Parts: sequence; C-alpha cells; structure tokens
Amino acid sequence: MSRYYLNYLDELESEAIYVLREVYAQFRNPVILFSGGKDSIVVTHLARKAFSPGKIPFPLMHVDTGHNFPETMMFRDALVKELGVQLIVGSVQESINQGRVAEERGRNASRNALQTTTLLDTIENHKIDCAIGGGRRDEEKARAKERFFSHRDDFGQWDPKNQRPELWNLFNGKYVEGEHFRVFPISNWTEMDVWNYIKREQIDIPTLYFAHERKVVWRNNSWIPQSEFLTIQEDEKVYSKKIRFRTLGDITITGGIESEADTLEKIVDEVAAMRQTERGNRADDKRSETAMEDRKRQGYF
Repeated sequence: MSRYYLNYLDELESEAIYVLREVYAQFRNPVILFSGGKDSIVVTHLARKAFSPGKIPFPLMHVDTGHNFPETMMFRDALVKELGVQLIVGSVQESINQGRVAEERGRNASRNALQTTTLLDTIENHKIDCAIGGGRRDEEKARAKERFFSHRDDFGQWDPKNQRPELWNLFNGKYVEGEHFRVFPISNWTEMDVWNYIKREQIDIPTLYFAHERKVVWRNNSWIPQSEFLTIQEDEKVYSKKIRFRTLGDITITGGIESEADTLEKIVDEVAAMRQTERGNRADDKRSETAMEDRKRQGYF
C-alpha cells in the first residue's frame, strides 16, 4: 500500500488554505489586509491557491499611512493589477484631515498608531465582517496569544480573555451585528517557514527585502532609512550602507540591518543564524514592553 507524506511546508500550506476556505464559508464580506510585506504577500498567494482556478474572492485592503516606502506602493499596485482584484484603501492622511486623529510630533513621531482609527473606520464604512491578516505567533508575545479566528467587539477591540476555543480546528465565526473577526491563516508559521515557502514557491517580493545600498540614520539601535518624512537631528549623521529590511511598515519606523543577503538563498541562511526577532528593528514596538498588546486591544492588526 502506497503512502502519501506531506513535508512541513505542505502541512502549513494545507492548514492555511483550510482556514481561508472556512473564512469564505462563514463570512459575508471578508477582506485580506495587505501591507505589501512578505506575510501579507504569502497570505495572498495562499488565497490564490485556495480558490484556483477562480480569482481570489476577497478584496485586498491597505491602510495607507502616507509614509510608505515607494517600492511597497509600486509592488502593491502591480500585484492588484495582476490578480484583477478590488483594492480598498483606508487613508491615515484623510483621518488626520477629518480631525479623527492628530499627527504626532517630535523626534520619534510616527503614524503607526494612527492606523487603528483608519482601519476601524474603513471596516465600518465597508461593512467588513472579517479582516484576514498575516500575523504570526512567533513575531511578538502579544501575537502569541492570538487564535486563528480572533473575535473583535463592536468597538473593534481585542480581549485576549474573551476568545473562542478552537478544538480540532473547529472555528466559530458567529458574531453580533457590529462585531467582526480578524483571521490569521499563517499563525503557526515562523519567519523561517515564510522565507522557505517564498523560496519554494518563487513568490515575488519587494526589493526592500534584499540587500541594497541606501542612505540611513542610526536611531533607536536601528538603521532608519532617510526620507522626506524623517527629520535629521543635529546629533545624527546620514550614512550610506548596504542594508535590507526583515519587516516592512511605515518608512519612519522600519529599521534595516546591515546585510549582504541579495538572494532568497542568502536570506534563508541569514535568518537561520538570527537570534533577534524580526520586529526588533521596529521603533513602534520599542515604546514600551506592552506596546503591541496595547495597540491590539485598541483595534490594531
């Protein structure tokens, strides 16, 4: 009798596709939260495989801070055109203009926290009942508490003590009108799993993930890229370094690492030797010990 064995990437892929199909079965108006980062790209690729040969049945939704890497925006627009899917954009700048949020000031000002209001407003305006994200449990201790189906109350807030059990991969997507869910199909993946999968599937990713020359400033123990949104302080100097980014976010808070990894093979080898989490270079996570959990409780990704 012949036997069929799945390797670990096949198992992770199968699990994620099962979760995505459960979303399609249980919710009326889901979207994929798309940032242009590797995790949301992988989730989009998995959705493509889950519903092939048809199109992805969900729109992509991007919360645009207005302080994005230009390379990320170009990649987003090219992918949306290739997939032929709808793109929903929530603009932080519009939230500022409408007085919904106030622009931060000072040396470490960021629009990252302002995304929460824009995200929740966009979810409400488009009557979205499920937002599919690329969060993984290995990223950060607050994300380690997440279930696959993460319930949010009618204020969009997350209560880690009020989540549904998920025994035997049975998911409960029932909600009261006004509530919604965030769903994380790649919760059980690690950073190494993501890179090995990207390598195996030959998935296109933004060039920012590969080592390249860039002008940067040393701030908060990271190489922050120079941009029109970054005010250089008197005690700071602009350097030209060969760096790459392990995670992508607002250009003002995303720190790079010095690297020679300019191919997927080299990235996989580099990540295997890393001893610091990929979010260790995100300035927004350094504001306090509970920065991520505080933002998630307010409605963040």
